[in-house]
Amino acid sequence: MGYNFEYKVLRVSKEIKSSVPTDNEVILGILNGSKDTLNKLYTSYFPMILQMVLSNSGDEDDAKDIFQESVIVLYNKVKVGNFELHSKLKTFIYSVCYRLWLKRLKFKGKNTNNVEELDKLVAVENDLEQHEEKDKQFKQMEKALQFLGEPCKTIIEDYYMKDRSMQEICEKFGYTNSDNAKTQKYKCLQRLKKLFFQTT
Repeated sequence: MGYNFEYKVLRVSKEIKSSVPTDNEVILGILNGSKDTLNKLYTSYFPMILQMVLSNSGDEDDAKDIFQESVIVLYNKVKVGNFELHSKLKTFIYSVCYRLWLKRLKFKGKNTNNVEELDKLVAVENDLEQHEEKDKQFKQMEKALQFLGEPCKTIIEDYYMKDRSMQEICEKFGYTNSDNAKTQKYKCLQRLKKLFFQTT
């Protein structure tokens, strides 16, 4: 079936658990001085900046520095009161970090002094496309789960999002043994797979 699809369910489920804030929530949170918003911003977007920096001659401290700078840029723009977001917030943060890292690489004389060559090295467009694709899959999976119906929706959520064992699910739903619960989970995955691809 479907090992690839089951892996996709697991991966997307982990993303659903992380609860990424919406762009408006972040902007309102900054305006209201919410520390929780800044923490969520870090949890949601720092990993992609870390990956970009590590792939291009940097380390984790470098990534933390430029991410912090990008948040300050965002914070100052929002606080001024005339900030207009013309792309997704994630794209804005990525592009700010990208430009900051190019400047730092150029200053350090790493790899090359030619910005066009650095552009090829970082391959920012490809990275952004990958993140956009993850967002799309995340939304498709959430939509498919809403249409799945019970008991399948709860079984999938219990197993993939709440990390419950097949034995726990077996007892919760009254299956005679864990093999029966596994069979039901398989059937539920098949239904979810069908719904997932219908939403594409």
